[in-house]
Amino acid sequence: MNSKDTLQLSEFDFNLPQELIAQYPLRQRDQAKLMVVDRGRRKISHDIFANVGKYLPAQSCLVLNDSKVIPARLLGRREKTPGKVEVFLLKKIPGGDGCSYEALIRPLNRLKLNEKIQFNRGSLTAEVVDKEKRIVRFNRKDVAAQLKKHGHMPLPPYIKRPDEPLDRDYYQTVYARRSGSVASPTAGLHFTPALLNELRGAGHLVEAVTLHVNYATFRMVEAEDITRHRMHTEDYELTRKSFTAIGRAKSEGRKVVAVGTTACRVLETISSKNGKGPLKGATDIFIYPGYQFRMADALITNFHLPRSTLLRLVHAFGGTKLMKKAYAQAIREKYRF
Repeated sequence: MNSKDTLQLSEFDFNLPQELIAQYPLRQRDQAKLMVVDRGRRKISHDIFANVGKYLPAQSCLVLNDSKVIPARLLGRREKTPGKVEVFLLKKIPGGDGCSYEALIRPLNRLKLNEKIQFNRGSLTAEVVDKEKRIVRFNRKDVAAQLKKHGHMPLPPYIKRPDEPLDRDYYQTVYARRSGSVASPTAGLHFTPALLNELRGAGHLVEAVTLHVNYATFRMVEAEDITRHRMHTEDYELTRKSFTAIGRAKSEGRKVVAVGTTACRVLETISSKNGKGPLKGATDIFIYPGYQFRMADALITNFHLPRSTLLRLVHAFGGTKLMKKAYAQAIREKYRF
């Protein structure tokens, strides 16, 4: 375990100029800047993401998160007043009526219990059935189909613009398959089909796991002692085939490369599993300095906001001193966060 100082909230704070937070993606995904941090030699170099294969361990095993972002934001109106209402669906209530969801609701305090909210001129309605637990119940079960027609992409809070049609494609990885995330696993946004094929051709394995990103990912840590922070659970799943392939790669001495903090959290969650599958469940694993990684040997990740849980994971993986140096350099070099 690192010294107590590295577990204080102030250790994970830094000044991030707002102009460095990219409001739109690059049209050519793989042309984003790439910073390469070599933990062993403690060196930092720069390139573009299209050349990521040059820096991967030979014949490594890349583990992707294939979760797909759903257009989880619904914009509606109160039935009897002109007030606007936003309902941001977080999770379908399991084992229920098929119509009920946990959600973020604005303005929740103005809504009455069981008051109807109308979407798409009333063809879809919802009512708040539990204000404390923030549960809404819809008038129909085909909510997923309704979201495809009328939902909005849930851009993260640091994107200060309304969602646009292009976000349905560009805020999605090219390998997204399993619907369920309310935020994109962004490390994978830079891959293209051609780049993945190039990596396979070079002898790298590519396997997939699923972790449905919850909005709680963006929740800032407030406790000064970060060990007191309570993580919300996120659902994960992988097939026995993938589990076996990743385990075999590890036993063969291949390096396991986690593509994103979400894939990394799944890998570290399953490292204690016994292989009976398919592996499925919920994880609230919180990784911060002092954690001993058991599965991930390398990490591909984007830059993260100050005081976020994701930044703690990065510090745990790369070391606080080295990662502070990397982030300071990224700001000087005007990387897009």
